[in-house]
Amino acid sequence: MAIVERIKNICLKPKTEWEAIAPEETSRSSLFTGYAIFLAAIPSIAGFIGGSIIGRSLPVIGSYRVPILAGLVTAVFTYVMALVGVFVVSLIINALAPSFGGEKNGTQALKLAVYSYTPAWIAGVLQILPVLGVLALLAGLYGLYLLYLGLPRLMKCPQEKAIGYTAVVVVCAIVLSVIIVVASTAIVRAGMFGAHAVPHLAGGRASSSVEFDKDSPMGKLQALGEAMEESNKKMEAAKKRGDRKAEAAAAMDTLGALLGGGKRVDPVGIDQLKPLVPDTFADLPKLSSKAERSGVVGLMVAKASATYGDRADKRVSLDISDTGGAAGLLSVASWVNVQTEKEDDDGFERTMNVDGRMVHERSSKRNGRNEFTVVLASRFVVSAKGRGVDLDTLKSAVNKLDLAKLEGMKDVGVRK
Repeated sequence: MAIVERIKNICLKPKTEWEAIAPEETSRSSLFTGYAIFLAAIPSIAGFIGGSIIGRSLPVIGSYRVPILAGLVTAVFTYVMALVGVFVVSLIINALAPSFGGEKNGTQALKLAVYSYTPAWIAGVLQILPVLGVLALLAGLYGLYLLYLGLPRLMKCPQEKAIGYTAVVVVCAIVLSVIIVVASTAIVRAGMFGAHAVPHLAGGRASSSVEFDKDSPMGKLQALGEAMEESNKKMEAAKKRGDRKAEAAAAMDTLGALLGGGKRVDPVGIDQLKPLVPDTFADLPKLSSKAERSGVVGLMVAKASATYGDRADKRVSLDISDTGGAAGLLSVASWVNVQTEKEDDDGFERTMNVDGRMVHERSSKRNGRNEFTVVLASRFVVSAKGRGVDLDTLKSAVNKLDLAKLEGMKDVGVRK
C-alpha cells in the first residue's frame, strides 16, 4: 500500500485499517525503510527549521535562534532516537503480550508501534511554530488511542484488557525512553552516535518496497537509507577484518550519509563566502566582519558575517551560512512547504515560499527590530537583522547581494 494511503487510513479509519494491517506479510525491515524513516524525519526537520532558521520567541527573553551547528546535531539526534524509540516500544508491546492474554509476535508488535506513532510524527511539523504545540500533544494522545484499538487485533489480547495493556506500555515506554536518552547522550559525546542505529533496527537492509522519484524530497529520504546501508556494509566488513581505523571511518561515513541526505557535502571555503559580504549594506558602512569554517568530519558548516551601523544608532548584522554536511536536512525540509503568518500588538511574523526559496520575515513595532531570512538551494542561509532599519530596507539589501552566485555553488563540495 502506498505510504500516503496508509497514513490517511490509519488516522481517519483506524478500526478498519488495523483489520487490514493485521494479516499483512510485512518484514521488520520494510516497516522501517518503507515507512518509519520518512515520517520520523518530520519532527526533526521541523524542529530545525523552527529553532535555527525561523527562531523562537520567549516572553521577557525575546527572540533567539539555536546556532545552526547545534540545531543540526539536535535534529540528527532526535531523528535517530525516534527510530530507536519506536523499536523499543515494539519490544515492550511484545514482551507484555502474554501478561494481558495476548500472543507474542515481534513483527505484529513493530507494526503496532510504527503505525501508532503516525499522528505524532505527522503533527511534528507543528514544531516550526511552538504556539501550536498543544495540537501536537493532541496528536500524540490520538496515537495512544490507535494503540488501544490495535492491540486486540494484532496482539490478540481480549478487548477488556486492552486499556490496561495500553497503560502499562505507555508507562514502560516513558521510563525506558529516559534511560535510552541518558545512555545515548554518552554515545554522542564519544562521537559514536548514529553509526549503528538505523541499519540495525531495520534488519540490516535499507531497501524500500516504496519507490519515489529520485529528485523528490521523499526520494531523497529513500536515497539516504540506501547510502546508509552501503556505509554500514563497509563498517561491518572493517569490523570483521579487525580494522579499527576503517571501521571508525565508515562510522563517520554513515553519519555523513544521515546528515547529507545520501550525499557527503563539504561546505564551501570561507574565501568563497567572504566576497559575498559587501562593504556597505542597507546604506550602512561595515563596522566589523569575520568568517569561520568549523565542526567535525561530516558535520562542517561555514559562515561569513558582518556588522554595519552609523552614529544614528542604526545597526544591522548579516550572516551568510553554508550548512555543508547537513545540507540534506534542509533539502528534505523543502517538502514541508511551510506557509505561516501571525500578527499581534508587538508586530508580525511570516514564513512563505517565494520562487522556490523559503523566506522568513519578522518585524517588531515596539523595539524597531526587524529580520529577513532566505534559504537558497536548500543549503545556504542568508539572514539580516536590524535595529532602526525597516524590513523593506533589509529585504532590498539582501536581494541586492549576489544570491545567484551563492545558489550557483550548490554542488560545490558534494560527494556521492
